[in-house]
Amino acid sequence: MTFNEGGEFEGGRVRKGGGGRRGAVVGGGIGAIVVALLAVFLGGGDLGQLTGALGGAVQDAGAPAGDGQDAGAPAGDGQEQYVEACTAEQANTDRECRLSATVQSLDAYWERVLPQQAGVEYALPSVESFSGSTTTGCGAATSATGPFYCPPDQTVYVDVAFFDQLSSQFGAEGGPLAEEYVVAHEVGHHVEQLTGAMDAADRRGSGPESDSVRIELMADCLAGMWAGSAATEVDPDSGVTFLDPVSSAELRQALDAAAAVGDDRIQQRATGQISPEGFTHGTSEQRVRWFTVGYEGGTLDDCDALAARAL
Repeated sequence: MTFNEGGEFEGGRVRKGGGGRRGAVVGGGIGAIVVALLAVFLGGGDLGQLTGALGGAVQDAGAPAGDGQDAGAPAGDGQEQYVEACTAEQANTDRECRLSATVQSLDAYWERVLPQQAGVEYALPSVESFSGSTTTGCGAATSATGPFYCPPDQTVYVDVAFFDQLSSQFGAEGGPLAEEYVVAHEVGHHVEQLTGAMDAADRRGSGPESDSVRIELMADCLAGMWAGSAATEVDPDSGVTFLDPVSSAELRQALDAAAAVGDDRIQQRATGQISPEGFTHGTSEQRVRWFTVGYEGGTLDDCDALAARAL
């Protein structure tokens, strides 16, 4: 899903953080990392669960090897740094610019839709692009955590290097819309926070019918709502629509990304077996289906997985 030619995106929307020395997680191996990811991956969970599952100690982490697309690390002068203004052409090639542009598209969409459908004003979430490790309102996080939303500080945290892992470790096809889906999912959690769904859910449990699964499927559906409308959403600053229409190949990439992070597929890759009682995010089929509900014109009511009789 490419940004429309002529688009311009202001800087200052995405904070840049992290970037300490690259280190290792203490107290756990790859198996423990995968188990912990099942608890917090693409979710709004408590990062204390992650550090606890890994033995509780995390060394300083540093900037992962890049792919030439990172817009740069923050300067070490103690001042906050932000992703700078960029063009649509840059957003189509530079991952940090793409992150910033995607967030601004999501801002415009939810500022319009949330008051209409929920009677709730949209408050912009903070967004941080970090490398290696960072400190959040949910605790310390590293690149191993994956993108996540932290409810206490209402911030989306993304290490853009994760998008390479989405392909290499989780088997997703990749592509711009796949990356944008991940960001839209996390902002979906922020919408859940604003509407009260996050507080209404009991996210401590697991299992195929758990609120943990329901809140994740709802965020997939909210991401689909944005993706289905993004090509007609006009940037109020430039008067140009944010994105070109979604191609069939791009849609396939987004659906493939949703499927790649299904509980069943992650468990199968990690342990060779599927244990539904450990589900926290939904199966690959469910994640694809709920994204599709939103994409094909779904509303907030249609996306209310907490109230759904069947998932």
